[in-house]
This record gives sequence, C-alpha cells and structure tokens, in this order.
Amino acid sequence: HAGGRGKAGGVKCVHDAEEARAFAQQWLGKNLITYQTDAKGQPVSKILVEACTAISQELYLGAVIDRSSCRIVFMASLEGGVEIEQVAAKRPEKILKTFIDPLTGPQSSQGRELALGLELEGDQINQFIELFLGLAKLFQDLDLSLLEINPLVITSEGNLQCLDGKINIDGNALYRQPKLQEMADPSQDDEREVLAAHWDLNYVALDGNIGCMVNGAGLAMGTMDIIQLHGGKPANFLDVGGGTTKERVTEAFKIILSDENVVTVLVNIFGGIVRCDLIAEGVIGA
Repeated sequence: HAGGRGKAGGVKCVHDAEEARAFAQQWLGKNLITYQTDAKGQPVSKILVEACTAISQELYLGAVIDRSSCRIVFMASLEGGVEIEQVAAKRPEKILKTFIDPLTGPQSSQGRELALGLELEGDQINQFIELFLGLAKLFQDLDLSLLEINPLVITSEGNLQCLDGKINIDGNALYRQPKLQEMADPSQDDEREVLAAHWDLNYVALDGNIGCMVNGAGLAMGTMDIIQLHGGKPANFLDVGGGTTKERVTEAFKIILSDENVVTVLVNIFGGIVRCDLIAEGVIGA
C-alpha cells in the first residue's frame, strides 16, 4: 500500500509465464522498500497481474479535502507519472483545480473545464467528464480523504485509462463503510498500530527513540514538536484519550516498549482530563 513501487522494482512488464513466475518468486514474502515506506518496507503478499497498456501520454488526476474552503478539490495536471508534491513545489502553475460545491455537487462543466486544460479533444473530453463525475461520487459516498489516479493515461488508441489508483479513507467514518473494512489487509499495517486500535488507542509508529504517551491529540502533537525542537526524535504518536482506563494505559505502555528503538519514554498527561493516579497505576501495571 505504498507509492513508488515502479521505481523500487515492484512493477515489471513480463512477456511469458516464466518471467511472471520469476518475478513472483523474487517478491512474494519479501519487503518492498520505497520512498513512502520506512527502512523495513512493506511485505508483499499479493501480486496484481494485468495487461500491458501502450501509453501515448501520462496525466494526473486527484482529489483531496481542502480545509480552507471546506470543500473537495479536484486537481489535474499534464505532469502525470510523477509525484504531485514535486509539481506543486516546482511548477504550481501546472496544476489545474476545481472545487466541488457541497450543495450542487460535481458538475459536467467542471469536468469539461479540466479536460480542456489537459488539452483533451474529441471523445476524450466525454470520457474524462464521465470519469470525473464518477470519481467525485466515489469520493463522497465512501468518505474518502484522498483519491489519486496517477497516471491517468491516453492510450495509443486515444482513449483514457486509469493505470494506478490510490485512496485514503477518513478513519472517523470507517464505521459506516463495512465493505471497505472487509478489504483491509492487516499484513500491510504495523502490528503495534493494529494492537493499539484494538484498545482504542491512537498510535502511529515513527523512526525516533523517545517514546511518547500523551492524552489529547493536540498535546501529543505539541509534545512531539518540543522533542524535535530540542534535538530529539519521537518514536511514536500516542494519544490515550480522555476516557482512558488503567488497562488501556498499561497496554499503551507495553506497545511503546515493544519498539526496540525506544530508549526512554516521556509521559505528558493533562490532569484536567484524566486522573494522574490512574495513569501511574497503568504504568506500574506494564
């Protein structure tokens, strides 16, 4: 579930069954390391096999929630096949944008405007409008926070085709997306994060060596910033929440200590939200 697979050797064009078998043997059960993973990479448990596509041009199409306007924003660019962050940093004028009004929803005219900006022509415009409207509906219906088609290509026959897709789901809305929950692959998740979720703990593993246990997401972020400011490196983000229990604190501490990189733990608890003696008992229990 990480980008940059092609550059890391995780995507290959094969010509016969023997080449496909050799590629599968090379990667199945191994870890693929890309610029989006940590140093350990992500385990490869499945391989997607699909027909090769003759590409004439690569485009980019994506959508995120724009916090400043409180709307979904679709972005498109002629600079397909590369990271959109690089385009935004070096050539922001190359990114086309259109905002979805929550009252009126996506409009065909918006899709047409993006299509023309991408220099599409003829039936390509109609194909793009249909794709745009479908993706906008998908974004809203599935409670997504990010949707990315990169690359969206023009084939040698002149048709549009989505060659790679990525979505991020709003975790706060996951309870109403049972079908998406069924698609979850635990092998792609950090074992500590899976265990933390079981105990209703907000835990994210990082690469540092200073463990953090805090109550409240804002205080947790601030604590991590202070550690970084003074030359340290946090090993995790962990918010035990305001309604925590002794047992959850114990499990939280065990999860932090299960990280072999952790050499010390900083506990920063705001006593106005949770009892400090409860936190102390939980730490002792660990």
